[in-house]
Amino acid sequence: MSLLSAQEVMDIIPNRYPIFFIDKVEELTPGEHIVCYKNVTINEPFFQGHFPGEPVMPGVLIVEALAQAGSIPLLTLPDFKGQTAYLGGLNKVKFRQKVVPGDVLRLQVDIVKLKKFAGIGYGQAFVGDKKVCEVEMTFIIGR
Repeated sequence: MSLLSAQEVMDIIPNRYPIFFIDKVEELTPGEHIVCYKNVTINEPFFQGHFPGEPVMPGVLIVEALAQAGSIPLLTLPDFKGQTAYLGGLNKVKFRQKVVPGDVLRLQVDIVKLKKFAGIGYGQAFVGDKKVCEVEMTFIIGR
């Protein structure tokens, strides 16, 4: 059962197709935690060139999906409602496995530090039980 649909997520974050990567939210604690999903399909525009004959989701787009996920618990806080969470930095990025059409990415982000207009999140992406990516992200909240 989903807590938020993709359409409801679009009411929170400004991203739109073709750079919108959240299909549903399953768990959400504002300011603290999120679990959401991205269904990876062969129709994704990036598969046309990455790579012909062996489609692989670009790692930077997995990180972008985690950044979008991480912005949701921040932007659901009353002080940040209606604002934008910009990606301010990345640390300790690791990719562990390819993501291909047919995979379902489970995106988990924990907000580990929150200041006046910034936050740090630890994100992990999974396909099934296998971790495919992890990253520490800094978010800057602005208009």
